[in-house]
Amino acid sequence: MTGYIVGALVPIVFTLLLRSSKKVKKRGVPVDVGGEPGYTIRNSRFPSPVETSWEGISTLAELFEQACKQHADKPLLGTRKLILREVEVTEDGRSFEKLHLGDYEWLTYGKTFETVCDFASGLVQLGHKREERVAIFADTSEEWFIALQACFRLNVTVVTIYASLGEEALCHSLNETEVTTVISGNKELKKLVNISGQLDTVTRVICMDDEFPSSANGRWTISSFADVKSVGRASPVDADLPLSADVAVIMYTSGSTGLPKNLIPAVGGIIGYGTPLTLTDTSNKIKRGTKGDATVLSPTVMAAVPAILDRVRDGVRKKVDTKGGLAKKLFDLAYSRRLSAINGSWFGAWGLEKFLWDFLVFKKVRAVLGGRIRFLLSGGAPLSADTQRFINICLGAPIGQGYGLTETCAGATFSEVDDTSVGRVGSPLPCSFVKLVDWPEGGYLISDSPMPRGEIVVGGSSVTLGYFKNEEKTKEVYKVDERGMRWFYTGDVGQFHADGCLEIIDRKKDIVKLQHGEYVSLGKVEAALSINPYVDNIMLHADPFHSYCVALVVASQHAVEDWASKQGVAFTDFAELCEKEETIKEVLSSLVQIGKKAGLEKFEIPAKIKLLSTPWTPESGLVTAALKIKREAIRKAFSEDLAKLYT
Repeated sequence: MTGYIVGALVPIVFTLLLRSSKKVKKRGVPVDVGGEPGYTIRNSRFPSPVETSWEGISTLAELFEQACKQHADKPLLGTRKLILREVEVTEDGRSFEKLHLGDYEWLTYGKTFETVCDFASGLVQLGHKREERVAIFADTSEEWFIALQACFRLNVTVVTIYASLGEEALCHSLNETEVTTVISGNKELKKLVNISGQLDTVTRVICMDDEFPSSANGRWTISSFADVKSVGRASPVDADLPLSADVAVIMYTSGSTGLPKNLIPAVGGIIGYGTPLTLTDTSNKIKRGTKGDATVLSPTVMAAVPAILDRVRDGVRKKVDTKGGLAKKLFDLAYSRRLSAINGSWFGAWGLEKFLWDFLVFKKVRAVLGGRIRFLLSGGAPLSADTQRFINICLGAPIGQGYGLTETCAGATFSEVDDTSVGRVGSPLPCSFVKLVDWPEGGYLISDSPMPRGEIVVGGSSVTLGYFKNEEKTKEVYKVDERGMRWFYTGDVGQFHADGCLEIIDRKKDIVKLQHGEYVSLGKVEAALSINPYVDNIMLHADPFHSYCVALVVASQHAVEDWASKQGVAFTDFAELCEKEETIKEVLSSLVQIGKKAGLEKFEIPAKIKLLSTPWTPESGLVTAALKIKREAIRKAFSEDLAKLYT
C-alpha cells in the first residue's frame, strides 16, 4: 500500500518543485525613452527599434525584387480556377450559388516579377504619371498583389479601399486622395459607375476581370488588366524605385491585409488565395462532393480573424454532438486529457498517449484545414481563451496573437511561438517600443498593482506619418519626443505582465469592436436609447468575444408601473416587477423600436437587457456629480449580471 502512495505522491511533488524553480522567461524588458512619462517595454532581444530585417533594403519595392531573384523558380501566387458555377434551389424556394473549383494554378516568383514589370510599364503607357495616385478597389487576389507591387516599382502612391465600402465613403476616399487611376473588380466597377458623376479626378479604370462595361458615359477610359499587361510587355519602361521617405500607401482599410502580402514573399513563402465561403469542403459556396480551398492547398501557416476560428470550433463541436455515443465520449476524453497537459499537468496526455489521441480523434479535425497547419496567426479582434485552447488541441498547432493598428503599420506586439498563455497579445515587436501612460480619468495608472496599467502608446519607425489631409487629428494622437522618436496614442488601455507581455483591458473612447469586426460606439447608442420613456439610465456593454451587445437598464418606475397596471400585471413591489419576464420583454421591444427609428444597426441595439429597479446616484459611485455614468464602476458592480446576459 505504501508503494502505491509513494508512486502517486512522487510525480506531484516533483511537478510542484519543477514549477516553483522555473524562471519566468523575459519576453519584453523596460527601456528608458523620451516623451511623456510612462512605463515602456521593448523586445528583450533588441535594444533599439529595428528599421529593417534585410541589410541594404529600405523599401518594399527593393524587398520584393530581392525575393524574386532569390526564389525565382519557387511558386509564389496560387489561384483556383472556376470549373463550374451552379445555382441550387432549396425546398423553400431559396437560391444559393455553388462553385466547383479546380486545383491551384501557380505563378513562380520569377514569373510574378515579370508580370509586375509588364503591368508597371502598361500603367505608364496608359498615361499614368508618377505624381498621380492609384486606387485599388477590390477583394484581395493575385491581381491585387501584382497591381500593388507594380505601383511600388513606379514610386506611385497606392490608395487601398476595401471592397465593401459604401458609395458615399468610396466617393469621399477617391476625391480626397485625388486618384486618377482606379484598379477594381467587375463587382466594384458597378459601384464606380453609379458615382461616376461625383468623381473629380478619375480618368482611367482598369478592371481585373475579363468582362466589364465598355464605357462610363465618356468620363473615363476602361481597360482590362490583361490588356495593360500586354501593352507594357510590348513597350517596357524602366523602374523608378522609391526612397524610404516616399509615401507607399494611403489606407482606407482596417490594415489587416498588410502583413501577409509583404512579409510572406520576403521569406520565400507561398500564398494561396481563397475566401471564407470556399474555405472548407462544407463551406457555403462549395458544391457538394468537391473540395474547399484548405483541402486543396494544405497550408502550413494560416492567418485568420477570431470569428473564422470560432466557426471552426463551433463546426467541430456541432459535428461531434450530432454523432453522439462513443464518438462523442472519445472526443471529450481526448480533449480533456490534452487540455490538462497544455495547462501544465503531468497527469495530462503526453508522449505516446498524445500520439494516440492525435491519430484516433484529432487527425480528422485537422483534415478540415488541410492537415498540415503548423502555426496560426490571429488578429483584428480578441480571441477567446476557449477558442484558443480548442484550436491548440484539435489542430495541434500554436496560435500567435498580435496587437496593432493601421497607424502602426498593423503590428505592434506579437506572442511568441512558445507562449501558451491565453488572453495576451505578446511582447513588442523588434520595430516597436510600447509605453503605458497614466489615464487617471479612467482609473488606470502605471503605478497600479500588481501590474502597471494605462493608455497604450506605440513608438518606433513603424508608426505612420499621420492622417491624410487631417492635421488636427494627426497632432492630437501623433507626437515626436525630444529624441526624435515618433509615438502614436492608440486610445486602447492595457497592462504589462511580469514577463513583458501586453494584455488589452479596455478602450479609452468607449468604442468596442465586436467579434465579427463591427465597431460599436457605446455613448452614441446610449444617447439614442435614453429617450425611451421606460429608461431612467442605461449602460450598453459590448463584449469583443461576442457578436451582440447587452445593456443594463435602470427602469423609470413611473412609466413601467403605469404599463403594468394597464396590462394587468400583478406585482408586490417595483423590484419584483423589474424581474418579471413580461416586463423585460416589453422594455427590450421598446428599445429595439427606438433604436431602429434612430437608424442604429442591428448589432448596435442590445439583444438582451438586465432591468434594474434602483437608480444610479453620485452617492452610489456609479455616476458622476453631473450624472454621467462611470462605466468601469458599473461593470464591476454588475459583473455577474453582465456575464449572465451572455449565457
